[in-house]
Formats: sequence, C-alpha cells, structure tokens
Amino acid sequence: MMAEQQQQQPPPPLPTRPIRKLVVEVADARDLLPKDGLGSSSAYVVADFDGQKKKTSTISRSLNPVWNESLEFVVSDPSTMEYEELEIEVFNDKRLSNGSNRKNHFLGRVKLYGSQFARKGDEGLIYFQLEKKSVFSWIRGEIGLRIYYYDDVEVAVDQEMNNDNAQPPPSEKEAPPQPQQEGKEVRVLEVPVPTEAVTENLHSPPMATMEEAPPGVTVRMENHHHQQHQNQGIPPPVQPEYPPEMRRMQTGRVGVAIGGCERVRVLKRPDNGDYSPRVIPRRSANGESERIPAYDLVEPMQYLFVRIVKARELSQNESPYVRIGNSVRSKPGIPRPGEPPSNPEWHQVFALAYNKPESANSSTLEISVWDAQSENFLGGVCFDLSDVPVRDPPDSPLAPQWYRLEGSDDPNAAGKVSGDIQLSVWIGTQADDAFPESWSSDAPYVSHTRSKVYQSPKLWYLRVTIMEAQDLQIAPNLPPLTAPEVRVKAQLGFQSVRTRRGVMNNHTASFFWHEDLVFVAGEPLEDSLILLLEDRTGKDPVLLGHVLIPVAAIEHRIDERHVAARWLSLEGGPGGSYCGRIHLRMCLEGGYHVLDEAAHVCSDFRPTAKQLWKPAIGILELGILGARGLLPMKSRGSGKGSTDPYCVAKYGKKWVRTRTITDSFDPRWNEQYTWQVYDPCTVLTIGVFDNWRMFADMAEEKPDFRIGKVRIRVSTLESNKVYTNSYPLLVLQRTGLKKMGEIEVAVRFACPSLLPDTCAVYGQPLLPRMHYLRPLGVAQQEALRGAATKMVAAWLARSEPPLGSEVVRYMLDADSHTWSMRKSKANWFRIVGVLAWAIGLAKWLDNIRRWKNPVTTVLVHLLYLVLVWYPDLIVPTTFLYVCLIGIWYYRFRPKSPAGMDIRLSQAETVDPEDLDEEFDTFPSSRPPELIRARYDRLRMLAARVQTVLGDFATQGERVQALVSWRDPRATKLFIGVCLIITVVLYVVPSKMAAVALGFYFLRHPMFREPMPPGSLNFFRRLPSLSDRLM
Repeated sequence: MMAEQQQQQPPPPLPTRPIRKLVVEVADARDLLPKDGLGSSSAYVVADFDGQKKKTSTISRSLNPVWNESLEFVVSDPSTMEYEELEIEVFNDKRLSNGSNRKNHFLGRVKLYGSQFARKGDEGLIYFQLEKKSVFSWIRGEIGLRIYYYDDVEVAVDQEMNNDNAQPPPSEKEAPPQPQQEGKEVRVLEVPVPTEAVTENLHSPPMATMEEAPPGVTVRMENHHHQQHQNQGIPPPVQPEYPPEMRRMQTGRVGVAIGGCERVRVLKRPDNGDYSPRVIPRRSANGESERIPAYDLVEPMQYLFVRIVKARELSQNESPYVRIGNSVRSKPGIPRPGEPPSNPEWHQVFALAYNKPESANSSTLEISVWDAQSENFLGGVCFDLSDVPVRDPPDSPLAPQWYRLEGSDDPNAAGKVSGDIQLSVWIGTQADDAFPESWSSDAPYVSHTRSKVYQSPKLWYLRVTIMEAQDLQIAPNLPPLTAPEVRVKAQLGFQSVRTRRGVMNNHTASFFWHEDLVFVAGEPLEDSLILLLEDRTGKDPVLLGHVLIPVAAIEHRIDERHVAARWLSLEGGPGGSYCGRIHLRMCLEGGYHVLDEAAHVCSDFRPTAKQLWKPAIGILELGILGARGLLPMKSRGSGKGSTDPYCVAKYGKKWVRTRTITDSFDPRWNEQYTWQVYDPCTVLTIGVFDNWRMFADMAEEKPDFRIGKVRIRVSTLESNKVYTNSYPLLVLQRTGLKKMGEIEVAVRFACPSLLPDTCAVYGQPLLPRMHYLRPLGVAQQEALRGAATKMVAAWLARSEPPLGSEVVRYMLDADSHTWSMRKSKANWFRIVGVLAWAIGLAKWLDNIRRWKNPVTTVLVHLLYLVLVWYPDLIVPTTFLYVCLIGIWYYRFRPKSPAGMDIRLSQAETVDPEDLDEEFDTFPSSRPPELIRARYDRLRMLAARVQTVLGDFATQGERVQALVSWRDPRATKLFIGVCLIITVVLYVVPSKMAAVALGFYFLRHPMFREPMPPGSLNFFRRLPSLSDRLM
C-alpha cells in the first residue's frame, strides 16, 4: 500500500532557471550590390552570436530585400553579454544566380557588441552601413535591424533517473570513452554549469554531455580540446579572470552549445601582459600570473580602520556615542525599534591616519563609550596596535567581535560600567572597500572630504521643424499693402529661439516657415516645449496662440529616417477656445553627440543613443598622487594663510572628485580612477580647486577658487606605459600669469597596441554619422554647447557635495570662444609654426641655388638627373624621404605627455591691457573712454588683416588676367610664349627639357643677375581688380 501511495503521488515540480534570450529582427536592406549576373541579387542574412548561427530566408532578385524575420539566440552568461560579439553577414545565394558560381557572394557585414543591445521595449529600428571584409572588397548598402534582449524562465532538463539507480556523475578519470552498443536505448543527461559558479570560481570544470547506456557510461566533451585533456586525465587549464572593462578584447570560448545546453565562458588574459608599469611579462605556460594590485599607480597610505557596529546592556544613558582616542567621536547611537535604549547601534567606520608621527609614537588605541547628555563614562576598550591585523583588499571584511566594556580607575565610575560593544579594528590602505564611506580624523566636513564620482546627464538634441500654421486670428485693420509679420517663438527651459518671418499664402491664409529649431534636452525629460505664435506687425507683439508639448512624449530617432508630422491646436489666443492650428515635426535626435566641451579638448564623441556605441578599445587609469607648493588661498581667524585643496578629473561622462584635505599646502590624495576609452583622440582634464563651500552657510554661496588645471591627450600616451609626472598649476589672472603650485599624477593607457579595433579608429569619422548627414551650423553648434554646459552645471550642482558652476565651466572651457588678443597672437604664431617647414625648404633650395655648399649642390644635381631619367622613382622616393624623416624625429619624441605651454599660449609676454580686455565681461563693464581706445586698436588690427586679404585677392586676379584680355598686350605675350613652349616640348624630348630647366634653375651664382627674373616682373605687371574698389 505504501508503495502504491508513493506511485500515486504527483511528481515534484521541475526546477526552473532564469535564461536570457537575444532577438535579432532583420527588417530589410537597401541598395545592395548586384551579384547574380542579371543586375540584381538574391540575398539572405546569417547571424552569428556566441557560437550560434542562424540564417533568414532568401529573397529572390531584389537589391532592396525585405525579410521581417526574427532570429533568437540564447545568452550563455548575461553578466558578460556586454562584451559578446554579434556578426551579421549578407550573402547572395548562388543557386538563384546566373552562371556557374561556386560560392555565395559576400554582400557585406555588420559587427555589433552587447553594449549596443537594448532591453525589450526600448529597441528601435536602426540602419547600419554594411562593412567590408577586406580592403579589396567592394561593398555598398545598409541593413535595418531591431535588436533587443529579454529574460525568460526555462524548465531544467528532466534527468529521468530513479533515486535507487541514480549514481553520482563519474569523474573524468573514472569515465574512459567506450563505444556505444547498437540496438540499445541511449539516454542523454545534460549537466549545465550555473552562471554563479563561473563568476565565483573560474576553475570549475567545463560542462559535459554524458550519454548513459546500460553497460557503462560514455562522457562526450563539448570540443576536441576538452576531450584530449579528459583522455589524459588532466583537467584543461583555465585562465584567471581579467578586469571586466577589457574582457571583450580577450574573451575566449571554451565550448560550443550541444542541444541548447549552457556553455562555460573562460576569460583569458591579454597576450601583452598585466598592464603594469614595469616590463610586461609574457603569460606563463600553466596560465598562472601575478594578481594585479588595485592601487598600483599611487602610493599606499596606511589607515587604522575602526568599525563600530553596536552595543548591548549598557548602563543607564540617554544618547550614547563612541569616542576613539581623544579627538574622534561618532554619531549618537540609536536602538532598533522594539529594542531597549541600552542596545544602541552605530554602523559607522572610521579611518585614522596610521603613518603620522603621532600614530607611530602611540602603542595603544582607546575606544570608549560616553553619554552625550551627562558626559558620563560608560566603558571602554584598549587595543595594542602591534596586535591589530593587516587586511589586504582581496580578503573579506574583518568580522566584528564582542568586547567587554571595562571601567576606569576613577572610583566614582564604579558600578556605572556594564555591557559589551561589537567592533572590529584592522590596518589597511586607501584600497580598502571601507575607505570611501569612512569618517576620517582630519575630516570635519564629511560630505566635502570624501571622494565622489559624478555622472553628466544624458543630453539629447530636440529638433522641431515649424512647417505651417492655419486659421490664425490676424488683426483685420492692417495698413494697405502690409503683410502681417507672424513668427513662432519656441521655449525649452532657459532656451528660447524665434523663427524668421512666415511666408503668407493669400489663397489659403496660411503661413509657411519650414524651419528647423534645435534645443538641448536633458533626461529625465521633465520639461515641456512651449510654442508661441506672435504677430509682430505693430510695435507690441500680439499673442495669436500657444501650445504646450511634454518633451517625454516626443518620438526618439537615432538615424535619418522620416518622422511623421502632427497638427496641434493652438490655445490662449484672441479667438477664444480655438485659435488655429500649427503643423510640426518633432523628434529627439539620438544619433548626434551633444557637445558640452570645446571641440579641441573634447573627451567623448559617442552619440546619445547607446545602441550606436562602439565597444571600448582600452582603459585609461589615472592616479592622483598629490600637490606641492600650493599658495595660500584664504586666511584663518588668526591671519594665517591656508588652503583646502581638492582635485577634479573629467573624461567622457564621468567626473571624479578627490577628498578635500584641509589646511595643507602639500596635500597627498593617492587616489586612483579608471575610465573606458572609446576613442584615443580625446583629452583628459585634471583641475585643482580650493574648497570654500564647506565653510559657507546653507544660505550663503561661496564659489570655489581655481588653482590650475592640466590636460593630457590620450593619443599621446604609449600603450601600457605608466607616466608619472609633476605639472605646474598655472592660472592667468588680471595681474598676469601666476604659478599656484604643482600637481603629481600617474597616467596609464591600457590598450593592446596592435589590436585591429584600435588601428581602425583612426580611419573612422570623428563625430557620429548624423553630424555629416544633417550637419549643424558652426554658430548654432556653439550656442547649443553653451546651453549644454549650463545644463551639466545645473545637474552637478544638485549633488552632495555639489560641483559648483565655476568648477564645471572651468573644466569644460566654457569661455574658450570669447575674444582675446592674447589668443589671437597665439593662433598667429601657431600658423607660422605650421608653415615653418615650407619656409625651411625654401631656404634650403635657395642655399642650393647659391652653391653655399658645393658638395650638396652637386649631389642634388645627380639626384635630379636620376629622378628625371627614371620618373617612376619620384613617388617612391618621396614617401621614402618622409619615412626617413619620421624615423629621424623618433629620437626627439616627447618622453611624457605635455601640460600647459606658457610660451605657446603667449602668457609670458602678455600686455596687462590685453589681460584686462580678456577678463572683461560681456557686455563690457569698463568706462566708455577705455572701450573707445580698445575699439580703435581693434580697427587698426582689422586694417592689417584687410590688407593681407586684399593682397591674396590681388595675386589670384593676376592669374586670371593671363587669359582674360584685360591687358591685351600681356595676354598676347603670354599666349605666344605658351605656343613656343608647346612647339619646343613637341620637338625636344621631355627628359632633356626637364634636365635643361632644372640645371638652369640650379645654375651657379656667377651666371645670375641680382635683379628679379623677367617672369616675376611680367606677373607683377598684370592688372587686378583693386583699381575698381571705391
């Protein structure tokens, strides 16, 4: 009976596991190459993701095929999906082609990465340009894809084994391969390896598929490599984990899916080492290498960490707090709900500087509990610092322990001490995970003295196309022959733009604009777009109606696809409830990069839409060591100067801020940060500021004072090399250039130098694709950059601690477009420096012509003869010469990234008057007499520029006058000389003519005249159009 009841019991529910699936919807393709011999193509698509290949159907004979098919893949490890690669290839089916094609023709491919995938519901149709497979491929067209992923629940495989007959899976040594017997049933047992096991222990065995037969067990590994290791009885070597930021570039696959099983992902180290500042060793044969230290660019700083958790059974008190030593005290303890007041909790960590002299002289650490109201001593604990353990960051946190509170020697305190306190004490460095949120002994202002990481808001370009307005209530009493002047004013937050005058259609009484207005919108897109239609015919504008549009309801667009227009009704006009309607086309542009920095110091060029991001090519690591010799920025109560410096670094969307070190002229931060690099041709900006905000009241606004900044261009850094340098902090003030101190930083760009993706970046456009398909004007882009800077400053000012607007504007170079005589001179000398090579070449040729060095001149004659006689050698010789120049200048390459150049900036010899003009506000706040003098000086400079431009125009007009017959005699002479040269070149061989002309040009000075040649005199006598100017 018991057996029958057990048989009648329902089986237990099957276990489930979460699984992530990737869906690739192949929509269509456009403008493919004809490959079938009939002017068309029969295209199909093959998608490859993580070893899984799937294909679409074939569309017969169409250069614009439409599939609308979905391909679904299983993501083996969702935690590493960001670094997976999806390859989409388009082929022409040879079976439907004309002729005897032996293979399917390649029509193009697209490579995408997991960072570009969107979650289901956030996806969009994106058209990708088809790429070449090799340099000699001829590819054109684009393919439309919609890619997204979603999480699902899958039932685990039923093992179908009875508990009595079930045996533990045999080890690899106990399972030698045996041939299967025919005619007997074979059951397949799939053993998936959990994802958590992969992330926690990379030495787990790979997944195996075991086929169970009655006589024995046969183990079949996923690939031949694993099968060899199994036969030898040796587990396959597994490489240790590498930092996840560079994981995509070194990801290796261990197995291929069998029957839909889950695979094991093993992350390999890069072939070029561990990115350390020393000589990078090769990976050993057994796959073992040293652990990468967490803070290897900065100096380790020792701290004494004290974690106060809670206490129990304390003496009677009202508000207990913990005192560490004589200076550091905790916040008041609060008991949990339902707990007695004698069991308070703190959950607070303190970091005490351990490498200071006073810490070295003290051998004990005293931790005591006090009552905040009566200042009664409630007990204490003493620790011998020599017995305190040292924790290295990979270790787990030290477990807190209960310690019995002890009393003091004071007889009055007898009987008042009772209870226990739970705490832990250890010695660590700034790499400890408890350090960022710890309270420091020299940090009275906790929110300002802690390190923080900020993120810039996600910015969009909002494009509003004003097309048409109808049924407007225009005033009828207009003067005769007067057309109404109707304009549209658009407002988004603090941004306001007005259209040009609308064109009126007399037949339909409609107004047309067809004008684009572009704004900057920041997430979370809480603002609304306000459109006001105004009649500005009279002196005062008359409101004809308005419309309010929430920005969150506007459609997103990440390419140049068409967006449908909408008619919206106007409200609030003179015509009552209905005031007309307006025709609009609106979209949030995700294919642009919203510039918030100056173009020459930009740190990021990625578009707003994450689906269009390319994978990272490396990691930028910055170690902020400290500063030396800072000048006093403020005075204390006693009149003593002091400085409270902190450092801010900005790259891409990520801002970092070090802790503020109070009252120090030589602060040591020793903090290290990392950024992902998507484009090496970007700039890292590091600024140092003096903290004033932490001393200000809540209602008082004290801006932080700038101490100086340094820019480092990432492309100037060699791969995997550590640069540790000290840069001067220079500030240009109204009184002149001033050195505020020096900053010490260590920088490393961790990037495989020979990786194809790194080299391919230099051939790609700098800005996203939409900047070239629908470019923005220079003036419009500069206005949008100003709006973006304000929005970033307002966003970061809401953080705690806030990054002030003066800090953000200084880091983003918000005032780089303002007029400055100093910058104008610097740009002029930069142009002179660029043309210096041409001037040097002209001087060298002049020395050759004058036979200053006869040996060199003879050699040039011989080289000229060889090049004239063998003209095929001219181009290779030119490139060889350029190559030799590059090799020669390798000796003079910069040894470290350069900082601010005061000579290039013309900051050494700047005139005080120029500085006063540079720091003047806009509009100017100076007296009228000074403004008049500056205006006159600007007119003198403009006159020189005007003269130079006129000279350039004159030379071009003289070239045109050679054949324009403005001077008939000069044109006749020129045509006659051209005819003579033509006849001579027809009769005389070209090589002989070239040799004669070259030797005549290089003739000895004894055969020359000191006067200008006749050809130059003839050209200077040609007429220009300058005599026609009024």
